[in-house]
Amino acid sequence: MTVIHRLSDALINQIAAGEVVERPASVLKEVLENAVDAGSQAIEVALEAGGVKRIRVSDDGCGIDKDDLALALERHATSKINSLDDLESVATMGFRGEALAAISSVARTTITSRARAASHAWRVDNPGNAPVPAALNQGTVVDVQDLYYNTPARRKFLKTEGTEFAHCDDAFRRVALARPDIAMQLSHNGRVTQRLPAGDMARRTGALLGDDFLDQARQIDAEAGTIRLTGFASLPAYSRASRDAQYFFVNGRFVRDKLITHAVREAYRDILHGSRHPAYVLFLDIDPHTVDVNVHPAKIEVRFRESRAVHQFVYHALKRVLAESGAGLAVPPISDDPMPTGATPMLRPSPGYNTAPAPVQNTLAMESATRSYYDFAASAQPARVPSSGSSVPPPMPMPDHAPGEAPPLGFALAQLHGVYILAQNAQGLVLVDMHAAHERILYERLKTVLDGQPSIQRLLIPAVLSLSAKEMATAENCQDVLADMGFEVSPAGPQALSVRSVPNLLASADVPELIRAVLADLEDMPASEVVTARRNELLATMACHGAVRANRTLTIPEMNALLRQMETTERADQCNHGRPTWTQFSMAELDRFFLRGQ
Repeated sequence: MTVIHRLSDALINQIAAGEVVERPASVLKEVLENAVDAGSQAIEVALEAGGVKRIRVSDDGCGIDKDDLALALERHATSKINSLDDLESVATMGFRGEALAAISSVARTTITSRARAASHAWRVDNPGNAPVPAALNQGTVVDVQDLYYNTPARRKFLKTEGTEFAHCDDAFRRVALARPDIAMQLSHNGRVTQRLPAGDMARRTGALLGDDFLDQARQIDAEAGTIRLTGFASLPAYSRASRDAQYFFVNGRFVRDKLITHAVREAYRDILHGSRHPAYVLFLDIDPHTVDVNVHPAKIEVRFRESRAVHQFVYHALKRVLAESGAGLAVPPISDDPMPTGATPMLRPSPGYNTAPAPVQNTLAMESATRSYYDFAASAQPARVPSSGSSVPPPMPMPDHAPGEAPPLGFALAQLHGVYILAQNAQGLVLVDMHAAHERILYERLKTVLDGQPSIQRLLIPAVLSLSAKEMATAENCQDVLADMGFEVSPAGPQALSVRSVPNLLASADVPELIRAVLADLEDMPASEVVTARRNELLATMACHGAVRANRTLTIPEMNALLRQMETTERADQCNHGRPTWTQFSMAELDRFFLRGQ
């Protein structure tokens, strides 16, 4: 060991560069954040060779005074904090005062800036150098060239030009999503790849994630006290194979936070299973005093003072919005895990159909006829007399009605190939996947029923199944779990199982198929997880096997009963696997398809 000594400033900066400057995208992020902090209305980014050769960021912000310009390249020099209180309530994107110093230690860096009150611009190109006069209308230009020119070993770790540009593009998107009020442009090797005019959140989100994302997303606006969540979250039909379309911002800062990620994942748990991932652009606004952004050199992580309250707020706000019916019918409040005192989210009510709960029948078997579309139409307008000699009554269009009179999914007209229900509502045609819809209804009811003492259906003649040795072992080991869910089972031989009862909601299911599916799920689950986090996966399997199958002929009353149940069921827009359960075709869309009026 040598004697203790002070490191040189150059080495200190290069050590800091190892933390801050991972790749060209890291440089772009830091410089873009400074441009945002400068109050810019327009920012242009020009890259060469994926940002390795050059990163040039120009803005029209407040600029930097001549006397401050040289300090901008020095370590821990900043205009954004002056005291510990400032550090504990950071409201700017950059604040640590080490990014430009670290960047200039591993790349050729030039800063040209003109303050708004200055007669001309000034330029500085190395730490310690005096500024020299330069030409610039307004704002600041940061030009970073030849990244890692003096540390070739670091440069070897960079990826291909295409990969590095992709990371830069993602860094650009994060800032662009956070600040839709700023016009932004990105070019690579002389070609413009993004040109984003200033606008609102929806317009910017659509420009970067696509209009198809907006079409398949729910808008969120929830608040409780000093905390607010806004943005867009995709429905399961827009799920992705990767997490490439997940953007979460805390006070305008993009973050990757395990607490937030878990809250979002839990909100989607009942509607998105398997390896699929949701897409979202969400903004959490919170008192800066209650969040610490100074826990990571790259400012990518945060720490909340009241972490559980934040987790529960995000979870409930998302789950509540995702549970709403796309038809516009509000559903009862979610209360499976109460919010902390004083932190109940207040969501904007959904417009449209009357939110009073409608009667819901327990099964698809009808004891009394459900009102059909034709009954509704006949009661809503005067009777018409057929023309002379005609034995067929004239068709009746959907009558005009006041909000709250007609249900959002309308009334059933027919069944298509034993798979889809065709219904007519005020907007036009509704197409329903009857199995997917019934599966969601059963799943939500099973969750509710099994929270208490399940209602069971005893079989007149016990069903006896031939099982494998592994299935028999699972049935014996999980006999209590099966009983809690409404299945009464017992061995009827070395490889035979007798089933004496099933949950009442699944009384019409194929019992052997249902039991085998449940046992297959139980076989893969540790006993400790069956009654906690993974119970819902088991219920989803049960609902799938209990739902009405394709090619089952339904009567018009049964179809209408299914539509009414959908309207009062949480998350009825998707089945348990994330598939859509229904879609709407407006009259305008149908007219365009058939070229009416053209």
